[in-house]
Amino acid sequence: MLFLRHVPGPPLNEFVDHLWYFEGLEMSHQVENVMPDGTFELIIDLREEPRKLFQRGDLSRHRSFRRGWISGVHSSYIVIDVLQGASMAGAHFRPGGAAMFLGCPADALADEVVELDAMWGTGAWTWRERLLEARDGRTKLDLLEALLSERFRATEAGRQRRTQSSRRLKHALERLEKDPAPAGIGALAAELGVSHKHFIAEFRRSVGLTPKVYGRICRFQEVLRRIHQQKAMEWAGVACACGYFDQAHFVRDFKEFSGLNPSKFLRHTLGDPRFLPVDDGG
Repeated sequence: MLFLRHVPGPPLNEFVDHLWYFEGLEMSHQVENVMPDGTFELIIDLREEPRKLFQRGDLSRHRSFRRGWISGVHSSYIVIDVLQGASMAGAHFRPGGAAMFLGCPADALADEVVELDAMWGTGAWTWRERLLEARDGRTKLDLLEALLSERFRATEAGRQRRTQSSRRLKHALERLEKDPAPAGIGALAAELGVSHKHFIAEFRRSVGLTPKVYGRICRFQEVLRRIHQQKAMEWAGVACACGYFDQAHFVRDFKEFSGLNPSKFLRHTLGDPRFLPVDDGG
């Protein structure tokens, strides 16, 4: 399997964390849970087979997607199929970064997966055709960066410089990532000089989630980082270090965001903390 990762240049790198490309996917499982991380993902499928998004708790029911789609920010895990030999390219946005490219508020796509033509019209498939024609993975990533840069410049948001609103968002994201369970969202809003209601609405339009849910996901992601850094797992210590005040709260959040309880999670997990192989029983 070939996997390439590329960090775009400015100003795109303010909004896009990285671009990625892979071909010849080889996995031993057929279904996996994708855990929420507070971001959007652009996916362009370079093969023709439809991909499946399963209904949580019932793998007999699914929706199919072809060619390319946007996976909005999710408040829980999603369940997808794994296609052997798959080839894809895409962009992993920074929290709040996708709104610059969407043409709609980020919360309009919260907990949604939408095919590209529904967002950007049939011209989106021109992107895919050009990527298919590119000679190798590095060329595909360079082309994808150029295409995203074109869309960025074409949007009103892309032409704007930093506004007071975007500065508030940047500060709020940094605070919630450092302290996912702050003293209160109201206190954070006051710190930013806006009302509680205004702060929540502004945050949702840009990120797609409320600040409270985003903070919970940040805390869960910190748990995942600690899991993958430690050889011996002591759950009570991890829960305490990540700001959970009781074990029941920790287990409830863990299962909501991953689909499994912590002990079962360790029997399934692989190297990438965002993807969790599961069998048909979940």
